[in-house]
Amino acid sequence: MWLSMSQTTKPHKDVRYFIKTLSIVIGLVMIWRGVWYVLDHIDVLLFGQYNHWTGLLGIALGVLLLYWPDRDLKEIEKL
Repeated sequence: MWLSMSQTTKPHKDVRYFIKTLSIVIGLVMIWRGVWYVLDHIDVLLFGQYNHWTGLLGIALGVLLLYWPDRDLKEIEKL
């Protein structure tokens, strides 16, 4: 049983795909973390420690942003 050339190079492609995907995921998480901290800082500067109202406003705005493009909330079903 001889391995063809494509079978011997497949693990290398899998490793490269994994590293590429992992770097994309880490990059997205780092961007989200940065945005999260900036928004928290703005929230404290503008509203002090009363972030309950801004949290509720954020939920309402998020639902509106999910609803607006397609006029449905099917994106929430994917959660």
